[in-house]
Amino acid sequence: MSAVSAHLAPLNVERLRRDFPILSQRVRHKPLVYLDNGATTQKPQSVIDALVNYYTTENANIHRGVHYLSQQATFAYERTRGRIRRFLNAADNSEIVFVRGTTEGINLVAQSYARPHLREGDEIIVSQMEHHSNIVPWQMVCAERGAQLRVIPVDDTGELILEEYEKLLNPRTRLVALAHASNVLGTINPVAHIAALAHQQGVPVLVDGAQGIPHLPVDVRALGCDFYVFSGHKLFGPTGVGVLYGRRELLDSMPPYQGGGSMIQKVSFEGTTYAELPNRFEAGTPHIAGAIGLEAAIDYLNEAGPERLAAYEAELLDYATGALSQVEGLRLFGTAREKVAVLSFSMEAAHPHDIGTVLDSEGIAIRAGHHCAQPLMQCYGVPAMARASLAFYNTREEIDALAAALCKVNEVFS
Repeated sequence: MSAVSAHLAPLNVERLRRDFPILSQRVRHKPLVYLDNGATTQKPQSVIDALVNYYTTENANIHRGVHYLSQQATFAYERTRGRIRRFLNAADNSEIVFVRGTTEGINLVAQSYARPHLREGDEIIVSQMEHHSNIVPWQMVCAERGAQLRVIPVDDTGELILEEYEKLLNPRTRLVALAHASNVLGTINPVAHIAALAHQQGVPVLVDGAQGIPHLPVDVRALGCDFYVFSGHKLFGPTGVGVLYGRRELLDSMPPYQGGGSMIQKVSFEGTTYAELPNRFEAGTPHIAGAIGLEAAIDYLNEAGPERLAAYEAELLDYATGALSQVEGLRLFGTAREKVAVLSFSMEAAHPHDIGTVLDSEGIAIRAGHHCAQPLMQCYGVPAMARASLAFYNTREEIDALAAALCKVNEVFS
């Protein structure tokens, strides 16, 4: 038992599993073993109920109507903003911008913050372990403005080489953008240290929190980041909704990303006056139900106890690492000292897609492919990996089933 978990009450995983209806179903005539949480997490009944309740009793557009339903929907939507602000320990509700997900949030910062600040010869720093969503938007604005993308390398364990990062920081650096945790390696990056070094040079830092926030407590002020972005569906909430946190002074300096309804104060054919934060960045009708569902997900996690969930996941990761290490011909990628519950691997006997197919026949859901991290695949010299990504509702019995199915892969392809 870890030092963190020693003082915490044991987690009743079987009781928690009953909160997730999808986990009780059978796939290929076998009990579902869902180990693809890095792609999307399953939803507790309370989130499903929140969506149904909204569409059943509150469905109306927000910020526009004086009638009862509009007022109720607006209150629920803005209440969610406040809940997220507290969840992240942001300073003000105006620092919380609703977006469709991590990808849109990063693109918003790329176009509205980075693009106006970049000049020819300027640089943006990312890391070698980034998801494509935290690479391509920066490439696009760099190509347009004549700037360059610089890359922090990783070592054999999957940790960032911080000495190389320090060398990359220079007077031409305009932004650092990196993952809180790698979707492939599970590596937890030392964001607070990285941000402190960047701030010494006056450089803001964006954190892709898609894989961090489902597993780690996030305090944006303690991390010292200037932007933090995540997706609701990775946090046991609905798809199609996400959050961009940005420090108010930076958001205040940024022009709108999209134009339309709700993001304006006054419109004429001669010109437009934009709304105050955060409405300036929320053009059009938002995913109101999604935001309300995200609030329900955050409430669920808070009630379950984030520390207990994280401690359990850490123990489950240790168990899974040991179990998979016993499978003949299996190579694990990412052995960082600090990891979230992600295990990526390859096998001598079979391609990752074949591994995924055999596991699917056993009712086990994993991910196989390049995981939207092709530069990292190139770093390790492989075209693809198989990935088992865990959540607090997974069990040791499911890990045993995974290990047994991987042994079957060896039998099938031997």
